[in-house]
Amino acid sequence: MESLNFLDLFQGINTLVQGFSTDPKIAFGRVFLIFLGILLFYLGRKGVLEALLMIPMGLGMATVNAGVMFFYNTDPTTGMTFEALRAAGQAVPSQIAGTLHVAPLAQDTDALMNILQIDWLQPIYTFMFSNGLIACFVFMGIGTLLDVGFVMARPYQSMILALFAELGTALVYPIAVAMGLTPGEAASVAIIGGADGPMVLFTSLSLAKPLFVPITVVAYLYLGLTYGGYPYLIKLMIPEKLRALPMPMEKVRTITSNEKLVFAVTACVLLSLLFPVAAPLLLSLFLGVVIRESDLPYFYELFSNTVLYGSTFFLGLLLGILCEANTILNPVVLKLLILGCLALLISGIGGILGGYALYYWSGKKYNPTIGIAAVSCVPTTAKVAQKSVSAVAPNVIILPHALGANICGVITTAIFAAVYVALLLPKG
Repeated sequence: MESLNFLDLFQGINTLVQGFSTDPKIAFGRVFLIFLGILLFYLGRKGVLEALLMIPMGLGMATVNAGVMFFYNTDPTTGMTFEALRAAGQAVPSQIAGTLHVAPLAQDTDALMNILQIDWLQPIYTFMFSNGLIACFVFMGIGTLLDVGFVMARPYQSMILALFAELGTALVYPIAVAMGLTPGEAASVAIIGGADGPMVLFTSLSLAKPLFVPITVVAYLYLGLTYGGYPYLIKLMIPEKLRALPMPMEKVRTITSNEKLVFAVTACVLLSLLFPVAAPLLLSLFLGVVIRESDLPYFYELFSNTVLYGSTFFLGLLLGILCEANTILNPVVLKLLILGCLALLISGIGGILGGYALYYWSGKKYNPTIGIAAVSCVPTTAKVAQKSVSAVAPNVIILPHALGANICGVITTAIFAAVYVALLLPKG
């Protein structure tokens, strides 16, 4: 029996040690991502970032970059055997580093069937993530939480703010094209400005499938950061005096469940007629609304809890697992990081500018802080708006107005995503 080498026993350390000599960028990237994952986990636990996403995502990110091992017969990223790769004329080294979590590039049918029996998250990735099903499940759950009565009570104010809050979605597209991305890739990263993760997943699957993994990872990473970053943007752009501005008393009639159902059905059918490419997401969202308003307690409990939080958990975990150093350190990811951050920043500024527009239009009676809620990270940005106001004026309530803008922002982002896909989806 040959003597046992310490590094052969502890392969995670072995791949890291060898990486420092063969590919230092990846090795240092692994170390950085391990600590970044732990940091995201900590910030999620402390409530600085969105815990529902950041706790599983952070732990997944740290683990996938720690648990790298050598494969001697199969390419861990594609599932192809070394024999098949050599038969295809590819040069294959004696060993390839990889993980036992997921193979995002597996396409060949035989290889995919093989990898489905090896990588524990591959079934969820293949049958739920890469086809957008998990995004539809999340939207169904979100729909059960949406009270469209907030939009119906203030339709014009909500719509104005939602349009302003798509500023990043509109402006980042030409910037991304100028930075060398294809129109489809540019549209996919621009949709990050809507702060709606399922929409980013949907758009990138349609228009930029080779980059949909890094685009989606970047999108959800920054969606988590909106929870920690937007309060500073509010403080920068809105003085305390205006943040403390109470909303005037208004007569708002009660919107009945039947009226909400009519709105949901009409909006779903009409928007699907106009933008059939987005029909799966639109149906998912408004189906959730219909379940909420139809007095179906068993369905409501299923989708508002089990489906929503189960999908969110596996979505966060998969996003963390996909943050493997080889994926994240792709040079194009730096562009995506910059553009994603820029899109959310511009959209946040746009929403606040919309708040200021309504402030002056109302004769200085409208609290401009509500504008940030139109960036459709439901319900995070609405809560951020209310918390920013409560910090300076605990008795001022703007949440009903913020939720109206928030929900309208979801619908507006769906429309923008559908327009991009309809215009840029390859024909034929």
